Amino acid sequence: MVLLKMKFPFQKRVRLAQGLWLLSWVAMFSGAITFAMGVFLKTELHRRSEVMHSMDIHIVPNLLMAVGLASVGINICAGKVCQDSLDPSRFPRWKTFLPLFFCFSVFITSLLLVAMILSFALQPSLEESLKIGLKNGISFYKDTDTPGRCFQKETIDRLQIEFQCCGNTNYRDWFEVQWISNRYLDFTSKEVKDRVRSNVDGRYLLDGVPFSCCNPASPRPCIQYSLRDNSVHYNYEYQTEELNLYSRGCRQALVSYYMGLMNTIGPCVLFDFLLQMAILVSLRYLQTAMEGVIGQENVEIETEGYILEKGVKETLLETKEKVKRLLQFAQVGDASSTTPGTQPEEEKPATA
Repeated sequence: MVLLKMKFPFQKRVRLAQGLWLLSWVAMFSGAITFAMGVFLKTELHRRSEVMHSMDIHIVPNLLMAVGLASVGINICAGKVCQDSLDPSRFPRWKTFLPLFFCFSVFITSLLLVAMILSFALQPSLEESLKIGLKNGISFYKDTDTPGRCFQKETIDRLQIEFQCCGNTNYRDWFEVQWISNRYLDFTSKEVKDRVRSNVDGRYLLDGVPFSCCNPASPRPCIQYSLRDNSVHYNYEYQTEELNLYSRGCRQALVSYYMGLMNTIGPCVLFDFLLQMAILVSLRYLQTAMEGVIGQENVEIETEGYILEKGVKETLLETKEKVKRLLQFAQVGDASSTTPGTQPEEEKPATA
């Protein structure tokens, strides 16, 4: 049973080919935009790679870039098919190529949907990666003299200023790490000695935060140190006063930023997916309608176009059988090439 059969008079075939040619160019630019969005997302993720523990989320921009480029090629080819379909003498050369073209195109188009789904499904992975990466970044903040970590302080400071955030979850994360290098501590000072001795790990901990946590919108000069000591600051109550620090953690800020990007990219990718599927369906109709013209003297006859020559179930079974035959043929070919030839043994002379 033919699936979704339609009648195509000559004028309808011409209009379909012309409209599909124009649509393929639109889809080509859409594929280029998808590629550009993948590059932009990849760049933004790479910029923050120092505060990410894993790179699982990079599969999304990688897919977008690969599918975007492939989509450009697919639609250039589709446009060429549409042009040749206007000339029945040039269309037959595409007959053997188009089945493979459709299989490849459906696979690539499906990856668009996969990329869109992954962009939302990998949010927990992104959050966990940032949680561990930021925790490590904050703990390495003081290591300005350590090779491989000397730029970590600048990275964290720029991150907190740009995204208006402080710490991993909040500013209290800075209370749990020594973020001032020993190089800048006076160990002859009684205060420094007392703080180091009071800590089990011998770290210099204090209830303070780096300057990059300060919120410039606050009317009060920034209070960085002794944040939990009301007696140190005039007219200050730690429990009730809104501190002049960024209250949002950097993990939340980065997750919101990246998910905002993906929420913007998602509808664009969905549009590209629907557009590409519409082109493939229309191109399939054009192909099957043009095959009815091949070998005919009157090229303006009415032909039939369809999606599948048989039903979905029959087509799947037929495809399965073809794949099985191909695999069996390949196995037989391998066996015949690896089995050494045998020669008949020479007769031994009879002994008396």
